Amino acid sequence: MNRKEIITELKRYFSISDLVCNHTFGKFGEKSWQFLQTELLYTLLVVRRDIIKLPLIVNHDTATQRGLRCNICQLVKDKTKLNQIYLSAHVNGAAVDFSCPTLAAEKCRKLIKENENLLPYPIRLEKAVTWVHLDVYDDHTTDSKIVEFNG
Repeated sequence: MNRKEIITELKRYFSISDLVCNHTFGKFGEKSWQFLQTELLYTLLVVRRDIIKLPLIVNHDTATQRGLRCNICQLVKDKTKLNQIYLSAHVNGAAVDFSCPTLAAEKCRKLIKENENLLPYPIRLEKAVTWVHLDVYDDHTTDSKIVEFNG
């Protein structure tokens, strides 16, 4: 699939406001798709459509920094004020945090691991959190399709 086809298919499950912070959506609206990496979009599509096959929630009323985070998002601003480098995959359009209303995060991670052969790109999953952090950072240190890490 090309990028346009991926986005068209992904729009069946997510609006762009679900995937980017309020600041980004407020300024760029539907053009905000440009800031998300194709690898992430395709992987998210496969995870939603082919692996978990249930609704997934990224951003919502009280959590608005679970997709793309811009430079004025509080998490990013706090690190900057402390003069700390912050290269989270979220700021590079390469990560989402999501939850499934009907499955625990650990069950979602288990399903993803059991179906890793469906993943179009290598991914990282954060361990032992109550949500699913998925990103497409690939440091090329392993041949595994899935790398788990502690946040």
